[in-house]
Amino acid sequence: MKSYTEIIRGLREDRDLKQIEVANALGTSQQHYSKYETGENEMPIRALMILADFYDVSTDYLLGRTACREGITGQNKRVCTDISAGGLISDIFSLSAEGRTAVVEYIAMRKLKEQSDRQK
Repeated sequence: MKSYTEIIRGLREDRDLKQIEVANALGTSQQHYSKYETGENEMPIRALMILADFYDVSTDYLLGRTACREGITGQNKRVCTDISAGGLISDIFSLSAEGRTAVVEYIAMRKLKEQSDRQK
């Protein structure tokens, strides 16, 4: 996994932002923000939360604890009428290992079918 310093720099560069632009969103100086990217200063929780909202990613993603970028907005997004993405993940984890494997296999099968349908 990447370090949080690599992640916040990568997110900024992916959006072609300058450090000053991210610093402004945090209400700090470019020099102070630069120290977050280099690891010279640790990010306070407030800055972590602001960056998560700013980039629409999860705080765990920013900290390098998961490869899942989905922020709270994505986790609350409806997969269908009565279940959110986060709720679906919770439901999957509540299944047995065999049940989780079946879900993954079904998703793979659906993806192949839809991919095939698009090529027709």
